[in-house]
Amino acid sequence: MIFRQLYDSVSSTYTYLLADEHSGQAILIDPVFEQVTRDLAMLRELELKLKIVADTHAHADHVTAAWLLKQHTGCWIASSAAAGAENVDLPLKHGDKFGVQGVKLEVRATPGHTAGCLTYVLDDYSMAFTGDALLIRGCGRSDFQQGDASRLYHSITEQIFSLPDDCAIYPAHDYNGRTRSSVAEEKLHNPRVGGNANETDFVQYMKAMQLPHPKKIDEALPANMRSGKPEDGKLPDEPDWADIRISFAGIPEVTPEWVVHNQPSVTIIDVREAEEVEQDISILSNAISIPLNQLRDRLSEIPGDKPIVTLCRSGKRSSLAYSILKSAGFDKVANIRGGILNLPAR
Repeated sequence: MIFRQLYDSVSSTYTYLLADEHSGQAILIDPVFEQVTRDLAMLRELELKLKIVADTHAHADHVTAAWLLKQHTGCWIASSAAAGAENVDLPLKHGDKFGVQGVKLEVRATPGHTAGCLTYVLDDYSMAFTGDALLIRGCGRSDFQQGDASRLYHSITEQIFSLPDDCAIYPAHDYNGRTRSSVAEEKLHNPRVGGNANETDFVQYMKAMQLPHPKKIDEALPANMRSGKPEDGKLPDEPDWADIRISFAGIPEVTPEWVVHNQPSVTIIDVREAEEVEQDISILSNAISIPLNQLRDRLSEIPGDKPIVTLCRSGKRSSLAYSILKSAGFDKVANIRGGILNLPAR
């Protein structure tokens, strides 16, 4: 199985990719709206087909990317039937099983943080994706969204702590840089529900907590009840001057073929060294040669009336040129993917 743990630093949210390496079918758990470009790039570069997006619950601190990913990939949206969100293709209940070829998940209802919290357990019980029900050395709060500390205690102790001790715990959030735990660790060391804590200990602990209201709750909850669909139903704006794809490294790229057919509308900056320029690239008739190590000192030579695409032999040095130009204030810039090596034959 292909497995990746991704992080959104603004909301401290983990997004998880699970995919079958043979079929290429993939599941994303708890994707973040603002990270959809990153997630699509990862899928593209790993040559995976997204089939299901699964939210563990209606988050209060960020908007899910479920609806947006469905528009881009045609995937299905899965979430708790108890949450009652719109635009859901797979309303899940306790005991359900779902997944893709080679990757199957069991659904365990774990309410208490919210009424619609679910934990997804890999079918071999090696991994559990606990959302906000059980965090690493903590748990979700229970003071809003139909939260109930007593229900949360039973969810954790009966549905999660009943898993094998070596089952890895992967939560939806961590605020201290921790990436995973295990059932055994949390049963022993969780300061709220581990050790010898009983229901009274836990409930009184949770009642005594005084936490600020989530900053994005007024925005996030209504949006997540639509599975992340914007209120106006429109997709976010994307660059319209070229057919751009963002790499997993965060670099906007255009194909050499696109540049060849659209070169009058862009400025091409060739950042190869002088001795390399002897290589024939006459298929690109308007390239301006500025070696990468001179680029910062020669920014004034670059016309500002057209978008810019950067070029080198393989697309590696020109990706740094993109970053230099972007930092210098050039707005419409992209790298030519694969560089001269990917130019079409004349």
